[in-house]
Amino acid sequence: MDNGIAFPCLSPELFSITAFGMEFALRWYALAYIVGILIAWRMATRALAQPQLWARGAPMTAPVFEDLLSWLILGIILGGRLGYILFYNLPFFIEHPMQIFMVWQGGMSFHGGFLGVALAGLLYARRQGIALLPLADLLALISPPGLLLGRLANFINAELWGRASDAPWAVRFPLNPADPCETWVYDSVARHPSQLYEALLEGALLGLALLYLAHRRGALKYPGMLTGVFLSGYGAARFVVEFFRQPDAQFVAPGNPLGLAWEISGYGLTQGQALCLPMIAAGLWLIRRARRYG
Repeated sequence: MDNGIAFPCLSPELFSITAFGMEFALRWYALAYIVGILIAWRMATRALAQPQLWARGAPMTAPVFEDLLSWLILGIILGGRLGYILFYNLPFFIEHPMQIFMVWQGGMSFHGGFLGVALAGLLYARRQGIALLPLADLLALISPPGLLLGRLANFINAELWGRASDAPWAVRFPLNPADPCETWVYDSVARHPSQLYEALLEGALLGLALLYLAHRRGALKYPGMLTGVFLSGYGAARFVVEFFRQPDAQFVAPGNPLGLAWEISGYGLTQGQALCLPMIAAGLWLIRRARRYG
């Protein structure tokens, strides 16, 4: 497993400038968030401008969605960070509370960000009297591009890499990608590029499926349908990719090389898989409900 493809010379920073004695840098990960949000805004305004897509007309106007967007951004950031702290590394942050605020060092959770967006959307919907399920369907429709870009940024950052592999497309990642690529020391083990697997499944394929259902199959006329497809689709994709993804270091131990967070009678789940099971169950329930009552 020590062959593989050498990771390409990609810097986590798109560019950096120095001004007033301080260095400012734009990282690919930050750009992924920015572009993902802009794409989501554009997709939402286009969907809201087509009342024929919806059972009872669009759930809100474009200006109202733009007001909601600031709530969603806050939900993504706070939820993603708190989710990582609570789900993945709580003992560390209890011992080092100041690290909670150092988000530039990494540590964001999709499941936490999802819960943050859900809470922000719920509070805003109640405040504005917006129907919850059509709003959830809209958010489901516009989320995959951000997931796609985020996973591509994970790959560029050489983070969240996969388990050891002898597949011909396995990659040898640099041990410290922040260094200039001319000085990189590569991992001796080739690994699955699991970030790209997630980009393909959670971003591209799921996004195309949602667009097809919304614009060709009239799924937005069945409140909850797209939300159910998103939840179950993302949950299933992430559950599968977890078999190829290297678990977080805090879960790996000599007696637990697979990084299983939950184990019963010889069978176990990673933390990511455990968090996906409620998503899959909720998604299937919503699909069934939408088909019955839509």
